Amino acid sequence: MQINNMAASISTIHKKVLRLMGNRFELSVVSDNEQWANECIDAAITEISRIEKLLTTYRDDSQTNKINASAGIAPVKVDKEVLDLIERSLKISSLTQGAFDITYGSIDKSLWNFDKQMTALPDEKTAKELVRLINYKNVLLDKENNTVFLKEKGMRIGFGGIGKGYAAEKAKQLLKEKGVQSGIVNAAGDLTTWGTQPSGKPWTIGIADPEAARHAFSSFNITDIAVATSGNYEKFVVINGKKYSHTIDPKTGLPVSGIKSVTIINQNAEIADAMATPVMIMGIKVGLDMVNQIKGLACIIIDDQNKIYTSANITLT
Repeated sequence: MQINNMAASISTIHKKVLRLMGNRFELSVVSDNEQWANECIDAAITEISRIEKLLTTYRDDSQTNKINASAGIAPVKVDKEVLDLIERSLKISSLTQGAFDITYGSIDKSLWNFDKQMTALPDEKTAKELVRLINYKNVLLDKENNTVFLKEKGMRIGFGGIGKGYAAEKAKQLLKEKGVQSGIVNAAGDLTTWGTQPSGKPWTIGIADPEAARHAFSSFNITDIAVATSGNYEKFVVINGKKYSHTIDPKTGLPVSGIKSVTIINQNAEIADAMATPVMIMGIKVGLDMVNQIKGLACIIIDDQNKIYTSANITLT
C-alpha cells in the first residue's frame, strides 16, 4: 500500500494530441495527478478552440471573415483581443518591411496549389497584379471604437502566420494560471515550453532535418522558451530543377527559394511564429541582420545546400 502511494505521487507527463486550427496540437503537462492534469489540458483545448472561432477564415461568422466581407465598405467592430492581435501583426509588418503581412489572404489561392499540376511559375506581371491588394498599411484600426477597416475591396486578412503561436501562448498562460509548473504546448511544430521534465532536466527540442522532416539534425535544451520553424520540406514544387517553397513573397507574388528552413527562438510563441516566415522571405543575410538587432530573438537557417547559418547569439555544437 505504501509503495502504491509513493508511485502515485511521482510526476509524469500527461499528454493529449488533437486537431485544432487545422493543425496537429500536442499539449503536455507534468503532474503527479492524472485527473487534474487532464482537466487542465481540457481547459487549454477549450481556450484554443475559442481563439480558433475568432480567427478562422473557414466560418462565415468569425470576426476575421466579417472584416474581410466588409473590405472597402465599412469598419467592423471586433473584440479587443482581435484588434490587439492585428495591431501587433502590423507592428511586425513594419519591422520586417512587409515580409510579414496578414493581408496575404488577398492572394488567389487557386494560383498556388503547389501540387503536381503546377509545372510553371506565373509571369512576373501576373504575379505582381495578384499581390496588389497585399498591403498592411491599408488595415485601419480605430482603437477607441474597436473597429477594423480594410481600405480596398477584395482585401482579405488571415492569421496563418501568427495564429498558432498566439493560441499556443494563450494556452500556456492559462495552464500556468491553473498552477501547472511544467509543460509544452506544441502547435504543429510551433511550440512553447516552461518548467522542466519530470526528471528535473530541461526540455530537449529537435530541429527537423529538411531532407527528412521526421528526423532531427540538431537538438538543444530549453526552458521557458518558444521555438517556431518555417520550412519548404512539407509543401513545395520543383520547376526546371529548382525547388520553390509554398511561402510567397508579398512584394513579388512569387515563391521564395534558396532556404530550406528557418527556426526562430524567443520567449514568446506568437513572436517566434510570426518571425519565421519573414526571415525566409528576406533571405539569409537580411534576415540574420534583422534578427541580430532584436533583443531576445535567435535564429537558425538551413539553405538549399544544407549549410547552417545562425544568429550571433547561438552557437551550435
